[in-house]
Amino acid sequence: MRTPDARRARWSLAAGLVVLSPICAEYLAGYDDSTGDPFVLAASLMIFSPLYGAPALLIRETARRLGMRWPGILALAAAFGVLQAAVVDQSLFSEGYRDIPYWEEMIRPTYVEPLGLAAHTALAFVAGHAIWSFGAPIALTEALAPRLPTPWLRTPRLSRTPWLRAPGLVVTAALYLAAATLVLRDHLRTEPDHASAAQIGGALAVAALLALLALVPAVRRRPVLPDPPVLPDPMTSAAVLPDPAVLPDPPVLPGPSAASRRPPRPIAVAAAGLVAGLGFDLLPATWAGVAAGLALLALTAAVADRPARSPEWTGRHVAALAAGALTARTIVGFFVVPLGDVAPVAKYAHNVAFLTGAVLLGVLATRRRGGAGEGG
Repeated sequence: MRTPDARRARWSLAAGLVVLSPICAEYLAGYDDSTGDPFVLAASLMIFSPLYGAPALLIRETARRLGMRWPGILALAAAFGVLQAAVVDQSLFSEGYRDIPYWEEMIRPTYVEPLGLAAHTALAFVAGHAIWSFGAPIALTEALAPRLPTPWLRTPRLSRTPWLRAPGLVVTAALYLAAATLVLRDHLRTEPDHASAAQIGGALAVAALLALLALVPAVRRRPVLPDPPVLPDPMTSAAVLPDPAVLPDPPVLPGPSAASRRPPRPIAVAAAGLVAGLGFDLLPATWAGVAAGLALLALTAAVADRPARSPEWTGRHVAALAAGALTARTIVGFFVVPLGDVAPVAKYAHNVAFLTGAVLLGVLATRRRGGAGEGG
């Protein structure tokens, strides 16, 4: 059997995340007039991949370089969610975005006049980007990472290894800025209501605060690694330098005994993610719905926190939770009325295809052993 090439594996994983992220962000619910049109969906990835996939990759690379845990990853993802909804496409501050017929009934019950936004859409957009656009694709892609032979890396876990070097990071950031600029220019040209300078400034401040909440704890606890020794390759007797970019697994936090904190099986975690995702997506656009949504997010985080501290909680559990959330979004898509004139056959074919894909991706990610050692 041929030894997997580490560089090719990294690039494949990075490319997979860049494609999966926009699919999760824009296609699962099937809300747009492109629903059921495979050619338009594929062509739209030319814009959506740098718009969603590039920030997802930057979030993931930052997290793995700093040894960031999942609360930090989601906080950083929420920061990008604020940028996306408030600054790039400015849907957060729009009172009639793209002439969507149900926009008024979606924003009016929780509209906060001094801020020029609706609490319901603020929660739905920011949490939606943090979980579905960025968090879930990162978790699933990492779970699919192959486990390389030990001579290639100090740790064979590619799910904990940065996938890009400095040039790749620069290109990724440039692609995101180009796509974001294109979307913003289109919004300013075609939409009548634009965010004010105060709204943009407030959104940037919130995004910066979320980024600080993610980065400061990770930087403070980042381990200082000694210079690694040169290890002999038993196959060739040649010297192979261990990968200097790999950080060790974050320590398991102290608490009850491991036996008392044994996590549930991944299928149970996926079911919990499914229930939580359905509950979040089906909440009404009212103040009661906003309160219930915040409570549901807090409850899900609290319930997941205890098993996530166990040494037996792995990347497969994280992937299962993500797969459950993605599956929930595809199920909700069956009840969504797409924009434009989409034939029922095309709509339901779209829904079935993406539901099947979400389930299969979840099964594959939770059965892979390559990321079995990473979680939290």
